[in-house]
Amino acid sequence: MTTDETTTTDETTTTRRPEPGEPIRARSLPVTREDLRRYADASGDHNPIHLSDEAARELGLPGVVAHGMLTAALAIGVVAEWAGGADRVVATSIRFAGPVVVPADAPALLEVAGTVRKVADDGSTADVALTVTCGGAKVFGKAIVTVALDDPDRAI
Repeated sequence: MTTDETTTTDETTTTRRPEPGEPIRARSLPVTREDLRRYADASGDHNPIHLSDEAARELGLPGVVAHGMLTAALAIGVVAEWAGGADRVVATSIRFAGPVVVPADAPALLEVAGTVRKVADDGSTADVALTVTCGGAKVFGKAIVTVALDDPDRAI
């Protein structure tokens, strides 16, 4: 790190310039069936595999699964929070590896961890590699979130 300042007491956001290998704070994010219903209404994606166990099982899934874009947005949000806001996210690259199965009676827990993979030579951006799992199974095969960094003489 090039500075020692932080902007929040809970250490979810940093003002320090990151270095490769630096972890971001891991988060456990609950996803409920109600979240899926609200997302379906907001997005217009009412695919029954996100709302009906029967429909999901008919397609060979173990039960209702979360929308991929909802899952991605939640994971990207962890990086955005760390970087100082959603406006810092400049690019994403995500490959899905498995579904997030959401039980009817309890939330699924999306486990999100990340590590700074690289910082641009000019210090303008950082790539954060995400590891996202649910119930011990990989959700993303590859996930990189690129965030804008401030001028190296200013905190991020």
